[in-house]
Amino acid sequence: MSDARTLLDAARRVLFVHAHPDDETLATGGLIAALAERGVTIAVLTASRGEQGELVPGSVPAGVDLVTHREAEVAAACRALGVRHQTFLGGVGARGAGREPRRYTDSGMVWLDQAETVAGPGASAGPDALSLADPDEIAADIAAYARGFLADLVVSYDDGGGYGHPDHVALAAPSRAAAAEVGVPFLEVASELGAAGWTVRTPEQLGRVQQALSHHASQVTVEGADVVHVGGQRQPIQLAFTLRVPGS
Repeated sequence: MSDARTLLDAARRVLFVHAHPDDETLATGGLIAALAERGVTIAVLTASRGEQGELVPGSVPAGVDLVTHREAEVAAACRALGVRHQTFLGGVGARGAGREPRRYTDSGMVWLDQAETVAGPGASAGPDALSLADPDEIAADIAAYARGFLADLVVSYDDGGGYGHPDHVALAAPSRAAAAEVGVPFLEVASELGAAGWTVRTPEQLGRVQQALSHHASQVTVEGADVVHVGGQRQPIQLAFTLRVPGS
């Protein structure tokens, strides 16, 4: 338990690896904002453009390409959180040596429970989907960016991927492998708050996370201390995070 706290306290350049625009804020926004506030340099590496996310009606202006819109959303949200660097997996600077740049796409998902809290693979993943990509290729791309950013810590999902989205799950092992390749520590965000590990609470970051979430208006609506997803699911804005060294 103390290892996660020690690593986070010592970190000065932290790379967060996330699957889609909005994941950085929904899953780790309070943590990112707290680290940035104390002077840590943060980078967010986003794997896809969230091409298959449902849209809040009227949230994307007519004539605006969805990919372009979601790229702008994540850039604005990251600025609100204090992130210094944000880019996409597979692009320039985030691609393994000797490989042409590529675009990983959103795999889509289906809900596996009636309450719509647990996701699993759907049938809509295209040939470039993140969840179908070679894990070694993903790891090489993450490692290339981590090395160029001079990361001293990498943070991403555990094997459960938070709530089971196939793209989240697809990033867990490659993110660990990339950190190992670069020679820096890795911390996973536990899918269940209060699981084994160290729990960080950031209630003082509510305002910054609300602001960041407001930039993801194609996906969510902020109502006070709650976030309402496009499908109608209402959740408290996440401001507590359990971190751990894998296997600890």
